[in-house]
Amino acid sequence: MLAITNGKIITMSGADIEKGTVLVDGGKIKAVGRKISIPARTDVIDATGKIVMPGLIDAHCHVGIMEEIYRTEGNDINEMTDPVTPHLRAIDAVNPDDRGFADALEGGVTTVVTGPGSGNVIGGENLAMKTVGSVVDRMVIKNPVGLKVAFGENPKRVYGGSQKSPMTRMATAALLRENLVKAEGYMRKLLLGARDPDKLPDRDLKMEILVRVLKGELPLRAHAHRADDIMTAIRIADEFNIKIVIEHCTEGFKIADELARRNIPAIVGPTLTNRSKVELQFRTHENAGILSRAGVKVAIMTDHPVIPVNYLSLSAALAVRAGMDEREALKAVTVNAAEIIGLADRIGSIEPGKDADLIILNGPLFELKTMVETTIIDGKQVYILQNSDNY
Repeated sequence: MLAITNGKIITMSGADIEKGTVLVDGGKIKAVGRKISIPARTDVIDATGKIVMPGLIDAHCHVGIMEEIYRTEGNDINEMTDPVTPHLRAIDAVNPDDRGFADALEGGVTTVVTGPGSGNVIGGENLAMKTVGSVVDRMVIKNPVGLKVAFGENPKRVYGGSQKSPMTRMATAALLRENLVKAEGYMRKLLLGARDPDKLPDRDLKMEILVRVLKGELPLRAHAHRADDIMTAIRIADEFNIKIVIEHCTEGFKIADELARRNIPAIVGPTLTNRSKVELQFRTHENAGILSRAGVKVAIMTDHPVIPVNYLSLSAALAVRAGMDEREALKAVTVNAAEIIGLADRIGSIEPGKDADLIILNGPLFELKTMVETTIIDGKQVYILQNSDNY
C-alpha cells in the first residue's frame, strides 16, 4: 500500500483538503481525507507543503504515433492514400518507446488520447492510454474512444493538389455523408442477417466502426477550426443523430452559445503556437474561457508534438491568464477531459475506487516555477524529480 500524507489535496470531486491523506491499495484509491488510518507496512510519502492532485489528461495528441525525432520512420499519423480510412486503428501505430511518453510523465500527464491526424476526411480510431509501459495493449484503458474526422483546410490540401476529392469543403462533407449512408445500409443488412444468416453481408471493416458511431456507441471526434466548419460538423451529426466532440474549436468563441445549447463538448487547442495557416488567424488564448463561461464542457489539449505534451499545464495556465476561471481550467485537464473521453469512472479526480493516477507538485499547477515532483500511475511512482524531497 501507499499513503501520501500532509499535502493539500485537490480532489476535483469536491472541496480541497488541507493536510490530507490519499491511501492507495492495489493501484486504486482506497481512501482520501484528513483522518485516514494508515495500515502497518505502508509506504509513506510526506507531501508537507506540497499539492496532490489527479494526474493530468491530454484529450487530444499524437504521442507514440508522430515521434518528434524520427520525421519519416516515426511518423505514422496520416495514411494519405485514401481520404476515407475509418478502419485504421491507432493501437497498431503506437510506439511505447516514443520520447513523448517520458515527457508526459515529467509534465504530470498520466493519460493521453492519441490517434490519427487530420489529413483524411475519416482518419480512423483513436484511443486512451496511460503514459507508462512497454506493451501498448497493457497501456490502453479504452479503445477506441472515438472516430477521427476532419473538416477545413487539411483534407483539401492533401487531396486537392492531386486533383482528387476532396478539393472543397463541400466534397469533404459529402464524403462523410456518403460513408455514413453506406454504413446505414450495412447496418440494415446486419439486422437482416441476424434473422436470416444467408443474408448476412461480408465483413466490412470500414463499415463496422461507422456502425458503432451510428448506434451511438462512439462519437465522431471532429477536427474543425473555423466556425463554419464546426457548424458543418454539427449539421452532419444532427442529420445522422450521432454524438460529436469538436476538436481544436479555434473559432468556437464565435458560436459558443450554439455549442452550449446543443451540449457539445470542445477539446480546445493547441494555442501555444503561431498562426501557421489561414484557419488559425483568429487563434486566441481567450477561446477556452469564453466557451467555458457560455456553458460548454471544455478540455484543453496540446496536439503533441505541435505543443510538447509536458506543456499541457502551461497551455491551461495561458487560458487562465486570458480570463478563464482557474477551477474550470483545472477541470479542463482533469475531470472534464475524463468525462469527454468517457473515462470519468476511472480517472480525472481523487475518489475511492478510481485509478491511483496522482501527481505531487511543489506549488500551484499554473505557476510557471512549479515543478511536478512525483508522478504516480496505478499506484506506482513512475517519475520522481531528481532534486525533490521525495527522491
